[in-house]
Amino acid sequence: MKPTNTSIADRLRQQFAQFKPAERKIANHLLADYPMSGLVSITELSKASKVSTPTVMRTLKRIGFTSFVDFQKALKQELSQTLADPVARHGQWASGAPREHVLNRHAEAVLANLQDTMKQISHRDFNAVVDLLADPERSVHLVGGRITHAFSDYLATHLEVIRRGVFTLPQAVSLWSHHLLDMDDGDVLVIFDVRRYEADLLTLAGQAADKGLRVVLFSDQWLSPIARRADFCFPVRIEAPSGWDSGVATLFLVEALINAVECKVWPQAEQRIKALEETFNRTGRFRPSEPSR
Repeated sequence: MKPTNTSIADRLRQQFAQFKPAERKIANHLLADYPMSGLVSITELSKASKVSTPTVMRTLKRIGFTSFVDFQKALKQELSQTLADPVARHGQWASGAPREHVLNRHAEAVLANLQDTMKQISHRDFNAVVDLLADPERSVHLVGGRITHAFSDYLATHLEVIRRGVFTLPQAVSLWSHHLLDMDDGDVLVIFDVRRYEADLLTLAGQAADKGLRVVLFSDQWLSPIARRADFCFPVRIEAPSGWDSGVATLFLVEALINAVECKVWPQAEQRIKALEETFNRTGRFRPSEPSR
């Protein structure tokens, strides 16, 4: 293997969009606790990633390693350089708070999530999903899980302003079959599913795919089983220094989609926004902004 200044983590991120699902499991496991997750035997790594040892080697070969020994040697060199670097520690985010304060720890985790997510997202897939969501001939159906329904609702609320034909599935799972009746071939189903993955969402995704819908999945770095039925999958990193996952990177990606769709259909969106504002003005629901003094 030729020497390189690119870290193993960077190589995994750069190749992530081209990896097969099983290879992504390896990459996600290594990145989740980098570099310590790679300092184990190949058997332990394959077991922890829930893939075979040949898959581990195939993944490592795709980022330039011909043997597991070479991979671990490079990993240990990276670790040694990091420990020897006197300026390796980041500066504080929250002024006046110690580095170990929750504000600083959470800020570092969120920033790492954003950076890793951006490196894993395919720009081509992102643009393709924008085209789907902007297509007036396709209805858009959105659904999320116990926690992730908040992202589904957020995206739906904005899309409803931008275009027609946007439908949010009801919270009652028993009514999803009713909603499925009105889904047509070529429509778009946007699903949010992160660990713990929900069986009802997987069933819905399979039924929608069988009907010819284009399934768009927002998941985490471990990938929901829905990825096997999805046309497009966005693996978002959700690590956080707490018992709860972080939704910042997911919300960032959702807002980027909203921005892109609005720009793509702006002439039509502008008319809808103006009509909505006129309705708000007639109802008096919102107070007008007061001029600054």
